Amino acid sequence: MPRDTAPITPETLLMAYASGVFPMAESRADPDIFWVDPERRGVMPLDGFRLSRSLAKLIRQNRFIVTLNEEFDGVVAGCADRAETWINPEIMALYSALHDTGFAHSLEIWDGDTLAGGVYGVTLGAAFFGESMFSRRRNASKVALAYLVTLLNAHGFKLFDTQFLTEHLASLGAIEISRGQYHIRLKDALSKKAKLTGPVPQFPAVMHLRSQTS
Repeated sequence: MPRDTAPITPETLLMAYASGVFPMAESRADPDIFWVDPERRGVMPLDGFRLSRSLAKLIRQNRFIVTLNEEFDGVVAGCADRAETWINPEIMALYSALHDTGFAHSLEIWDGDTLAGGVYGVTLGAAFFGESMFSRRRNASKVALAYLVTLLNAHGFKLFDTQFLTEHLASLGAIEISRGQYHIRLKDALSKKAKLTGPVPQFPAVMHLRSQTS
């Protein structure tokens, strides 16, 4: 965002998501924000999450505690805690403001008292726009996504936007669609209502996700 333009507000962000675009910065130190509208869009089919045997075993061990919206700023900070990041201080502040108004959410993975991983994103209508995730323990982000998909299904969400398709997301069932296909799915999801609330499901509910061999 050039410095001579109007500042981005939380309301601007919501309008952007409803239009199919999202913000990024070149780096943590770059104060400018630009808008992204990929030609190819990553989405996680809510009926196609791949729960491998190894991931199911990890969840069944009940090693982690899973919470919703208990440490939003900590999750965003965890996502930004890497050598290269598109999350600058302005983006952190904007999403914190969206969280305060109920439009941004975080799912936290705890190992005891340690925030071991998590994922955060924005909700509008029946769409969840995933922003970023992180792990400080092996496979913690996979556990977070398994619980998140379970929650989204339970509350009637229709679209899980992952923005881009990475190998990590593809291994869990995410796919890539065209910009035109994405906008069709987005319009449908925005026409419906859903709300991301707790309680977080216990692990037997997560086992209903489609299971595949590891």
